[in-house]
Amino acid sequence: MPDRITVNNNGPLRIEGENITIQDPSGKVFGLAGRTVISLCRCGLSENKPFCDGAHARNGWQSVCEARDLPPPKPKV
Repeated sequence: MPDRITVNNNGPLRIEGENITIQDPSGKVFGLAGRTVISLCRCGLSENKPFCDGAHARNGWQSVCEARDLPPPKPKV
C-alpha cells in the first residue's frame, strides 16, 4: 500500500511509498524502476498514460479537489 496519495489541484495524483505497484487490467505490472514517487494523470491528456507528463499545465486543465468525508457504503444485497 502506498504511504500517501495526494490529489494535486490542477494536476496529477501523486503517489508516495516504498512498494508502489501499478498493474493493468490483465494483472501485468508496470516497471517503475524502483521509484518511490510517481504521478498519475487525472486530465486524460498525457501521452504517457497512466503517468502524468505535464500535459495538464500545457493545456490549461483545471480541477480543484478538497478533502471530504464520503457517506457510508451501501449494504451489499
